[in-house]
Amino acid sequence: MAERAGVSVATVSRILTGTYPASPNTRSRVMQAVKELDYVANVHARALAGTPRKSIAIIVNSVISPHYAHVAQGVQTQAAEAGWLCQIGTTGGDAERELDMVKFMREQHPEAVILVGNVAPDEAYRARMSKYAHALAGIGSRLVLCGRPPLGPDAPAVVVECDYTGGAFAATSHLLSAGHKRILFLGNRPGYTTAEARIAGYRDALAAHGVPHDPDLEVEGTFERYEGYRMMKERLASEERNFTALFACNDQIAAGARRALLEHGLRIPEDVSMVGFDDLPPAMDIDLTTVYQPHEELGRTAVRLAVEHAKQGGPPPHTVLGTHLVVRGSVRPLLPR
Repeated sequence: MAERAGVSVATVSRILTGTYPASPNTRSRVMQAVKELDYVANVHARALAGTPRKSIAIIVNSVISPHYAHVAQGVQTQAAEAGWLCQIGTTGGDAERELDMVKFMREQHPEAVILVGNVAPDEAYRARMSKYAHALAGIGSRLVLCGRPPLGPDAPAVVVECDYTGGAFAATSHLLSAGHKRILFLGNRPGYTTAEARIAGYRDALAAHGVPHDPDLEVEGTFERYEGYRMMKERLASEERNFTALFACNDQIAAGARRALLEHGLRIPEDVSMVGFDDLPPAMDIDLTTVYQPHEELGRTAVRLAVEHAKQGGPPPHTVLGTHLVVRGSVRPLLPR
């Protein structure tokens, strides 16, 4: 490029890195040479030369899930505003693959590695996360647990969560205030953080309204749409319907359950009232009352807090973002018998 532009190699380097006050004519010749030769910077060479491009890494269970996609978009948006690149990896919920991804991302020296996803926080998980946190802190980076529980004061991990328990309390209370006392809960996963927080809000609301807790109304299943369909089909086939409303642990479950109810000849909300959680597609399309959580703000906050903590030090921050109920047309007041 220097030969094509008729300048020195150093001049080309400085113009491309924006550190050289070249004349418009010189800059124009260099950029023309870049265009003609289709030059692309070698990021590894730049890193060796001491001018690495800053980046943020995000690791999620899946990019198909709307929740993970929106959180990742928030990370990307915040990184772009800072002029940084964003790297993304997926694990499928596999702990070994997560370890491989963290190791790989660490080699890229990102400003932070953000882990997003529902987990079972046993001792092995906490030990693994603590190891990640210390390894990243050793290179001046930060581990961010997004939607995951904190590890304790000894682990330099930033934590950003949403108030899942409060959101579930509000959704269940909305059904109870409409007169529903037999509320089916779809998506119970004992030991998993997201489901545990939401079912805690459901149970708290029952207790606050003086409604007895019935374990038979809690159905286990994962967070996919087809699981919502399966849980509801099995429930409707196994016994006489003993509920007037349902709380789906996320909107995907709600959509699957809705399809099963309609196939069974039941109308929403005339026969069964329904609430969900997340306020993501297809909530608006099916007129679903649901709990909104700020998915993109979750990602943006994760980036901001990680960078601030890396600069300022001190105890790692733990932030909880609020949720709120979005009322649509899937709940009707239960008429007294």
